[in-house]
Amino acid sequence: MKRCVLIVAVFFVLTANVYALDSLNCREIGSWPFGPYCNAVVLDPNRHLAFVGSGGGVYVLDVSNPANPVKLSEAIHTRDVGRGLAQESNRLYIAGGKAGLEIWDVTSPTTPTRLGTCNTPDTALGVAVAGSYAYVADGYSGLRVIDVSDPANPKEVGYYDTPGSALGVAVAGSYAYVADGFSGLRVIDVFHPAHPQEVGYYDTPGSALGVAVAGSYAYVADFYSGLRVVDVSDPENPNEVGYCRTPDYALGVAVAGSYAYVADYYGGLRVIDVSDPANPNEVGYCRTPGYAYGVAVAGSYAYVADDWVGLRVIDVFHPAHPNEVGYYDTRGTAYGVAVAGSYAYVADYDAGLRVIEFYGVGVEERFQRTANGS
Repeated sequence: MKRCVLIVAVFFVLTANVYALDSLNCREIGSWPFGPYCNAVVLDPNRHLAFVGSGGGVYVLDVSNPANPVKLSEAIHTRDVGRGLAQESNRLYIAGGKAGLEIWDVTSPTTPTRLGTCNTPDTALGVAVAGSYAYVADGYSGLRVIDVSDPANPKEVGYYDTPGSALGVAVAGSYAYVADGFSGLRVIDVFHPAHPQEVGYYDTPGSALGVAVAGSYAYVADFYSGLRVVDVSDPENPNEVGYCRTPDYALGVAVAGSYAYVADYYGGLRVIDVSDPANPNEVGYCRTPGYAYGVAVAGSYAYVADDWVGLRVIDVFHPAHPNEVGYYDTRGTAYGVAVAGSYAYVADYDAGLRVIEFYGVGVEERFQRTANGS
């Protein structure tokens, strides 16, 4: 019983915040960041690259041969779990959870380098980039607008506190479209980045988790309510024109041509014909072995972030018959903790292996004090 209490205490103490020295006289000195949480993917189609978020890191993969993704780098180590990704002009923007926004130079995909960071008040869950600004869906702190013209020194210049929890964001023209959880889709005018203002909204029936915009329509991954198609031609009066139920929980969406591709948790990838926005209908699907969290599309392939089984590559050339042709296995699930000398090695569910150094008191003594509440 004593051992169980000790392990539980260690887990909660060490996974809370290990970025700096704290009252427990400990600091993180190293990490192996890749955990089971493969929940985000973004593509650079011009260079045939996929950036795959897994726990506290991002893999850079060469997908020029989709049947055989090749790892180019695993050097991107984030300060917290990467929740959302955007890529533009050889820069990778990472919505890094409690660590806010991170910007990386990926000009050389084999040797990416961190350029700058910008803390956000809550939890950075999604990011979109347009021009000199990054738009961060920051949970209960709403939409944050960050000037990234100097990537080494990004600065927040404005924000809009949405009524729900900002979980995803897309930008088109001078509007940001925020998937705001149970508060639905929010349309925010960002023409003046320092003073973003909401101009319209549509309260979807489920919980808006992800959003993609194409033409005059916003496509919302609406959790248990599937895919919702919202006409945003009049931003002040967005209205739903069609929907398509999915078998499980719609978590992410991408749109290419006449099709929407939905990451449907246990339901895998769902391919939905949206050529008639008023009557979207599923034409094909491919069940993935894990839990589908996110999806990106380039050419004839969809790339699914599939939780603990990593990135799945699905050929969607024939939308009615999508089939998996390749995959990249990101790190598996690891739990637990071990202590040796002055170091604790913690297998963190989200962020992989963390190496913690304790000083000023023996590790086991410090843990014992923690377990006893002292």
